[in-house]
Amino acid sequence: MLGTILLLLALAKPACPSPAGAASRRAEALKRLLEVFGMEDPPPPPAHFKQPPQYMVDLFNTVANADGVTKNPDILEGNTVRSFLDKTHGEKMRFLFVLSSVAKNEKILTAELHLFRLWPRATDGPKRHHFCQVSVYQVLEKSEPDAPGGKKLLAARLVSLQGSGWEVFAITQAVRDWTEDESSNQGLLVTVQGLGGSPLEPPPLQFASGRDHHESKKPMLVLFTDDGRRGASLPMAGFPDLQPQAPILPAKMSVPKLTGPRSTRSLDRLQPCQRHPLSVDFEEIGWSGWIISPRGYNAYHCKGSCPFPLGENMRPTNHATVQSIINALKLSEGVSSPCCVPDKLYSINLLYFDDDENVVLKQYDDMVAGSCGCH
Repeated sequence: MLGTILLLLALAKPACPSPAGAASRRAEALKRLLEVFGMEDPPPPPAHFKQPPQYMVDLFNTVANADGVTKNPDILEGNTVRSFLDKTHGEKMRFLFVLSSVAKNEKILTAELHLFRLWPRATDGPKRHHFCQVSVYQVLEKSEPDAPGGKKLLAARLVSLQGSGWEVFAITQAVRDWTEDESSNQGLLVTVQGLGGSPLEPPPLQFASGRDHHESKKPMLVLFTDDGRRGASLPMAGFPDLQPQAPILPAKMSVPKLTGPRSTRSLDRLQPCQRHPLSVDFEEIGWSGWIISPRGYNAYHCKGSCPFPLGENMRPTNHATVQSIINALKLSEGVSSPCCVPDKLYSINLLYFDDDENVVLKQYDDMVAGSCGCH
């Protein structure tokens, strides 16, 4: 996949003004690049400036470094995290999340309702109580949720009446129901009761609503999903060492002094297999409007020769070693020397706005060459 990306990027930014044929190739290259990122068309930038949910920004910074490269491949559950803001903008304890952007092939692993608990008013609630019971229901009958069979309990627990902050409730089964049958999504209902289940009026505990409070405190649904994409079976490590590899020179190798373009090409062939920088700038590609982080990343690429004999510093496979011997001894016609290719690949993460202006964190395998070897 990485080789395909390198070719597409080379086509995507021509060195000089191009005729219609080159423009067509550029458009096709960008289309193929979108396919690498699992999209048919680039999402349009938000109509107005939007601040991404702080939870999603913090999650990105936990999962990835500043260039988007994965710090630890085991942090995320699945490879996609989607966030949705409440669409009711009215009733304080009723919530509705539109999930039309969830792809049919995505497997829902975990779904969480995030509600911001407000500071209690001084007069709220009996002073002898320090906790109340918060229950989250899936609404089955939109017009009469309190009627028998009108709602289904999803989660319930005791919540402190002191302080403020985020409360998270697992509602995975309800979201799975909604993605299988979109018409079944009648929203959620949240109730606040006393320790024995008795009603409390007015409720001593309130959550921030989408209409009356700052965007950073809006009710939010977070989905952890997996779309089934998997990378190549190359070795994966934890946090990658992305410093350029030191040149690997065979012992006592002398480089002749050559001049001119042909000499440059010959010199390239004499250079041993190693990793070289390859910058991917999303602004140059035209994607900066919808990608939040990163602004670009270093994909790296592998270039150089794999001369006989292959030393351990060339990181050869057994197959490459045998191929090198066969090529050097001319034991079989048409056998080339081994190629310099990535032997370790890392994933990157994108934080972006989707078509519905929801914020998505998605992890893509095999996007950065971690090291190079002769294969």
